[in-house]
Amino acid sequence: MTKNLLFSGIAGTIVYYLLGWLVYGFLFPDLATGDESPLGIFLGCLFYSFIYAVIFTRWASIATFKTGFYAAFTLGLLYALCWYSFAFNGHFEVVDFVREILIGSLMTAFMGGTVGFVNGKTA
Repeated sequence: MTKNLLFSGIAGTIVYYLLGWLVYGFLFPDLATGDESPLGIFLGCLFYSFIYAVIFTRWASIATFKTGFYAAFTLGLLYALCWYSFAFNGHFEVVDFVREILIGSLMTAFMGGTVGFVNGKTA
């Protein structure tokens, strides 16, 4: 594991975890059930961030905040569409669906921007 992969993955984890805390803890607390494990959430953020760190450092050579932001926004949008389409249970609210898609996409975009930025600084 290279230095820039490790540092960018850790930085992305911190940003993604703190954004989740901000969004689901303060801005939209009604979206959290309260049954979530902080350790489980942190590990999920860690693994998700390292997916982007591997993609950005090894395959895409993304080394700026802007390119990381745009690439992660696109991937995060597709992932959020996939995830929330699977969660469809017969009750569909357009506003809730769009809100979740935007939250997921933007959180991923800022995490990806951080991963790209740190990747560029440590390369």
